[in-house]
Amino acid sequence: MSEDDERQQSPPSDLDFVSNKARNCNATGSGSGHPEFQSAYPDQVLENVLENVLHFLTSKRDRNAASLVCKSWYRVEALTRSELFIGNCYAVSPARATARFTRVRALQLKGKPRFADFNLMPPDWGAHFNPWALAMAKAYPWLEKVHLKRMTVTDDDLATLALLLLGFKELVLVCCDGFGTSGLAIFVNECRQLKVLDLIDSEVSDDETDWISCFPEGESHLESLIFDCVECHINFEALERLVANSPSLKKLRLNRYVSIGQLYRLMIRAPQLTHLGTGSFSPSEIAGQGDQEPDYVNAFAACKSLVCLSGFREIIPDYLPAIYPVCANLTSLNFSYANITAEQLKPIISKCHKLQVFWVLDSICDEGLQAVAATCKELRELRVFPVDPREDGDGPVSEVGLQAISEGCRKLQSILYFCQRMTNAAVIAMSKNCPDLVVFRLCIMGRHRADPVTGEPMDDGFGAIVMNCKKLTRLAVSGLLTDKAFDYIGQHGKLVRTLSVAFAGDSDMGLKYVLEGCPQLQKLEIRDSPFGDAALRSGLHHYYNMRFLWMSSCRLTPSGCQEIARAMPRLVVEVIRSADEEEMDDAVEILYMYRSLEGPRTDLPKFVTIL
Repeated sequence: MSEDDERQQSPPSDLDFVSNKARNCNATGSGSGHPEFQSAYPDQVLENVLENVLHFLTSKRDRNAASLVCKSWYRVEALTRSELFIGNCYAVSPARATARFTRVRALQLKGKPRFADFNLMPPDWGAHFNPWALAMAKAYPWLEKVHLKRMTVTDDDLATLALLLLGFKELVLVCCDGFGTSGLAIFVNECRQLKVLDLIDSEVSDDETDWISCFPEGESHLESLIFDCVECHINFEALERLVANSPSLKKLRLNRYVSIGQLYRLMIRAPQLTHLGTGSFSPSEIAGQGDQEPDYVNAFAACKSLVCLSGFREIIPDYLPAIYPVCANLTSLNFSYANITAEQLKPIISKCHKLQVFWVLDSICDEGLQAVAATCKELRELRVFPVDPREDGDGPVSEVGLQAISEGCRKLQSILYFCQRMTNAAVIAMSKNCPDLVVFRLCIMGRHRADPVTGEPMDDGFGAIVMNCKKLTRLAVSGLLTDKAFDYIGQHGKLVRTLSVAFAGDSDMGLKYVLEGCPQLQKLEIRDSPFGDAALRSGLHHYYNMRFLWMSSCRLTPSGCQEIARAMPRLVVEVIRSADEEEMDDAVEILYMYRSLEGPRTDLPKFVTIL
């Protein structure tokens, strides 16, 4: 590699040059003598020290705080930042970001707000990665890692990363769309040093391109390959060859087109795996009737490093005993695609004494949750998803399961719980039994559901959560709630950063309590609640400190939103209509507000108006 090539592959070393020069200076403080031996300027000495200190700061918040101390700290912090996180792709332009941070090796970028996951945002709203891809390739030819969430990524964007970033090693796409298997084919073929390709909950179009076989021949650097969201057949022989040629592979998550027989072949090729997504966990339709079944139990037993298990996309429960040998070592188990019963779960969960993360469908009923509570004393995170997400569907889990978890899993820090009924008593019990909760998301799917035992609103339950769980930073509320619940949140939710509200509240006072009482609030998402213009105005003092506010199907008017836009010129106020609506109605269907250093964006679709 030539000297010019090396300069293109590595970030500028201006700080290293300054540091070396300072170390070679006379440090006596004398102002006389030869210029080469004069002491460094005080500011330069400070920057040399800061450079070495700031390398130890890895927290985004700590670095942001350091950059606000003074101009010198601002400058040195930017020069020493190798990982860049941008929580809203429209909050800053690529040009501004690359001009300030000149030595970035890893980019994490987020696009659409979370409610886009629930089809509440029209398609083609925006969040295009293309301008970022072009800017990063030009400014950071040494860039190694890109993590994107809810962004639109095209095949051309993938080609840009692969062709212009010669040392690129890691791509993670979460809830992204816009690309297909032909784009993946170019990407994996050109990224010769690729270590991580994680496609998580993303929409990948089937271009009928055999992308798996496009990985370069020979030994691979791959450490993680996740493609369980890719809804198309893959070339299994090419995948088997790739796994065999990847001695460093630790994480592998397969899509539902990989049968349990094929899974067996991959496992015997890669017993070093620590994270495994099993694919369908059912036999292939073309498997012969007389074919002898592989020894699945021994295949799992040979994977002695396995700590994280997921997949089970089209599970046949008869095969579940195959995973028994690894259960004792598991710290994470994801059954969120496995429609299994409590009886099928019990022999598995009874062996999972080290389990810290558990995702599951509500098909296990309260009885299954009671089994979890009896065994999993180290549990830190629980997510219970609905088999039937309809508002009027049957609810196989209830307050009984929640109470059991709170009594048995006292170290719980995060819970997401979908149900059809819940009582204040069970929520209050959880607030007392699990005081270390950081995340509490209770989704009572039926609208305006009261406590089925007392007939009272769920105010006291959520009030107990914010009062007793002093570390709480994320809260989602549901059920029948009055303004009293929001008063509790405003009074006691001093660390809450993310709040999600659905079908709740009495009046504008509810939102006013939150906006005036939660100083750390960063992300506020509200749908189908009776909050109007007066409630919106109550947050004028705080909106510049927030990442975003989302309100859909509330009681906002265009004039009320316009008032906010006039009062806060550095806030982008978007009014979003249905894609087939030509003009704004008297009522605002969706309001999306976010802070931005750049002002209104330039890629507006027709159904978005910026006030």
